[in-house]
Amino acid sequence: MRVTFAFPQWTGAYGWIGYFARRNSTWPPLNLALLAACVEQAGHEAQIVDGQVEGLSPKQLARRVLQGSPDVVGFTATSPFFALQLEAARIIKEEAPRIRVILGGPHVTIVKGQIDEPYIDHLFTGECEDVLPDFLDALRRGEAPPRIIAGKRPKDFDDLPLPARHLLPMRRYKLGTLKGREHFTSIQTTRGCPWACSFCASDALDTRSIFRRSPLSVLDEIRHVVSAYGITHFYIVDDVLTLYREHIEKLCDLLIDSGTRITFEGSTRANLIDEKLIRKMKRAGLVRLSFGLESVNANVRDLMRKKVPMQHYVTSNRLLNEHGIEALNSTMIGLPGDTRDTINQTIDWVAENRDIQQANLSIAVPYPGTEFHDMAVAGLHGLKLHTDDFSQYRRYGTAVTTVNGMTPQDLVDLQNEGFVRIYSKSWRWRPMYGKHGAFGFALMMFRIAKMVFAKWLRSTVSTEGMAVGHVGSPKTPNG
Repeated sequence: MRVTFAFPQWTGAYGWIGYFARRNSTWPPLNLALLAACVEQAGHEAQIVDGQVEGLSPKQLARRVLQGSPDVVGFTATSPFFALQLEAARIIKEEAPRIRVILGGPHVTIVKGQIDEPYIDHLFTGECEDVLPDFLDALRRGEAPPRIIAGKRPKDFDDLPLPARHLLPMRRYKLGTLKGREHFTSIQTTRGCPWACSFCASDALDTRSIFRRSPLSVLDEIRHVVSAYGITHFYIVDDVLTLYREHIEKLCDLLIDSGTRITFEGSTRANLIDEKLIRKMKRAGLVRLSFGLESVNANVRDLMRKKVPMQHYVTSNRLLNEHGIEALNSTMIGLPGDTRDTINQTIDWVAENRDIQQANLSIAVPYPGTEFHDMAVAGLHGLKLHTDDFSQYRRYGTAVTTVNGMTPQDLVDLQNEGFVRIYSKSWRWRPMYGKHGAFGFALMMFRIAKMVFAKWLRSTVSTEGMAVGHVGSPKTPNG
């Protein structure tokens, strides 16, 4: 069987913000590369069309897929960009009805019962590395598999083949660092997260149990990537990079002892590092580490089930800065319980913290399958959900909730103001330049200058209008 895995361009939905999304989020689709490797291992033929890196619209993506004359086409779906997969699938089925179109991913796992489009033949839920080859074997034998196929976790992570990076244009994936933009790839050493934050669908996706590879198998994959593609920068996509201390320490020891010279980055919880661990990780190549701060307000953090005390963010950001490791903190606005005051508390804390080189400021999205979504539907904690159109469930430049009187437009305005307050600080200009390049840096600085001027203009007009009003009518204080 010939299988084509297709990945649509999703950053076009973000308009001009898409420039920054393309620069920072055009990653090799590691999940599809792993599935492709499983397909090849089982004796089938695989190919991948990465519409994101090639800038393909759903129509263009469908055309490229059809050129390969596949027997099966596979998509992986997330909620905000589900419509893009459906559009490409519709075109493929209309032009080649014989092709089996299959769909997996977190969105399918959560809302499978609501997906009834006739141009989707089969839905895969959960983890599919083991069941996909069986499905293809059944098709080859002329059997008729069920419409919904439940995935299962592989027995041993180390038994999985290396992702089929040879099917991807590996030299086209770059990521900004303090040393400029570097060729990179993502890599996974553990799968899953034991916690249950209210904005995460961990229970619905059954990802709270942890699945680990052996550090030696990770080293083998790293060395293969360095040898085959000349890539020496790695983003470790584990949910919590330092969850198992002995695991990450062993990997670092192997990198150091083998003389494998790479750089890497990832994300973890601020209470799961200390100086001894950071020293070792830096020797092994750590250059950037991200913490999920989300909010600094105690009430909002409680509603999120964010259990890490704030003091850990102070000490851990400082620790990274002292060792020359770039600290990135991720924050969200529009969370359950948020107000203008709580949002400004978070923005101010991040903006003034010199230990934080970069910060993400996203608008919280109540994705299906999360407790946050249930809260929004029920109208709890000041939330009001405005739409169930998943194509609007994006984190930048748009919002789908009202939170304690703050409208979607208010949240977008606060996000823009927050970016200005954070990135107008001169000590962040160097990492911003390294991440976005010269054009991106200039675009960001223009955006900052434009918004500062607009804010000054609004303030001036408001002040002048109030003064005139008071002069003309002292009994109408609002002018």
